[in-house]
Amino acid sequence: MSRTLRLDAILIQAVIAGALSFAHLHDLAAAAGQDGWKAWAYPVSVDLLLVAAWRRMRKDGGSRDAWLWFAIALVASLGANVATAGLLDMNDVPDWLRILVAGWPALAFLGGTLLAHAPTPEQKPDLEPLAEPDLEPATPNLVVERVPEPAPELPPAEPAAQETPSVPETAPEPVPSAPAASVPPALLDHARKIADAHHAQTGAPIDAATLRARLGIPAPLADSIALQLT
Repeated sequence: MSRTLRLDAILIQAVIAGALSFAHLHDLAAAAGQDGWKAWAYPVSVDLLLVAAWRRMRKDGGSRDAWLWFAIALVASLGANVATAGLLDMNDVPDWLRILVAGWPALAFLGGTLLAHAPTPEQKPDLEPLAEPDLEPATPNLVVERVPEPAPELPPAEPAAQETPSVPETAPEPVPSAPAASVPPALLDHARKIADAHHAQTGAPIDAATLRARLGIPAPLADSIALQLT
């Protein structure tokens, strides 16, 4: 309720002040020789220029043109109010005042045109920050499969030497030892790597049994390889 009463008081005060200023401008224009409807048009012209300059200042407060024309219209309004307060003989208006009153329409038209067609500063649109792209490349899960080394070809196992039946009447002849099995170079190189690794881990040379278990080869071939590695 108090807010409504305060607004009403402000509006009433504005109407009274506007009516008094309007009447003073009318009286001054009539005393300067502007009779009839022309005397009523002068206060309208002054007040409209004030409103136009004020709106331009509200729109862009840094405009010098708006402040200039607002000051000109304010001086015209205040001058008319002061002049009609008894400081000026309304029956004998000086010539310079008649010139000012007669030239006011052109001045007001120029000011209103400049204010209406003044360039409005462009407002830069607010640029929203762009979403940063995901710079982390998608790394596919690569599964590296090791190709197993081909197993060296093993020579066919030689058939065990057939024992000859012993003849009781004669002394048994000594059986000659089986010749050493031939070892492929690839198998020998692979066995040497295993032997070096075994020696590095245990500090002792590899034996034929261990070599046979590592390579999965027959005993004669393991013995032959062990002999060549020593």
